[in-house]
Amino acid sequence: MGESPKKKKPFYKKWWVWVIAILIVAAAVGGGDDTETADKKEKEVKSEATEPLAVEPKESEEKKEEPKKEEPKTEQPKKEEPKKEEAKVEDDVPAEHASALTKAETYAEIMNMSKASIHNQLVSEFGEKFSEEAAAYAMEKLEYDWKHNALKKAESYSDTMYMSKQGIYDQLVSEHGEQFTAEEAQYAIDTMKADFKKNALEKAKSYQDSMAMSPEAIRDQLVSEYGEQFTQEEADYAVQHLTE
Repeated sequence: MGESPKKKKPFYKKWWVWVIAILIVAAAVGGGDDTETADKKEKEVKSEATEPLAVEPKESEEKKEEPKKEEPKTEQPKKEEPKKEEAKVEDDVPAEHASALTKAETYAEIMNMSKASIHNQLVSEFGEKFSEEAAAYAMEKLEYDWKHNALKKAESYSDTMYMSKQGIYDQLVSEHGEQFTAEEAQYAIDTMKADFKKNALEKAKSYQDSMAMSPEAIRDQLVSEYGEQFTQEEADYAVQHLTE
């Protein structure tokens, strides 16, 4: 009898079929993981794109300047000018004595009188008629800068009466004039500022206009010891500029 033909194995029982099947399954599993990973990454990207970015607040882009508080202005106390000390009147002083002191202060401050002339004015029967005791009290209590008064008087004689330097000095010390001491009068003459050539010229014009005197007569009057007592230089200047 002849040999019977060999039966073929079904294809799924062949070893290479299973190898291929295993490879296909492995590939499918790996592909699924990759797809899942890719989807996940895509979702994360979309999530990041849609989520609002958290912006940290800047400390201060521009610092707003706080309005400065104005401090209340405090007025500084005004400096008071030093006042001349007035003579104090004692409580037990008679009213006449106090009045005499007030009068004496007025004569010294307003009229720039000397100490001697104020005393004489206080007791004069043609003046204030205070008693000698009241006048003596006033002059004892009165404190004043008599040199200053002498200077003020000298300036007044120069500015208003155009007197010479010697004429002013004599007037300051005269017992019929201002009755300042020689020291006070000399202080005034040394301290005062005056243009005595100008004073001589003003006097010369006055003599010419009011008395119609000649230039030579005017010159003599200006230098005379019984007249104006200007220096020869001052008198010559006045006559020289008389017609200008």
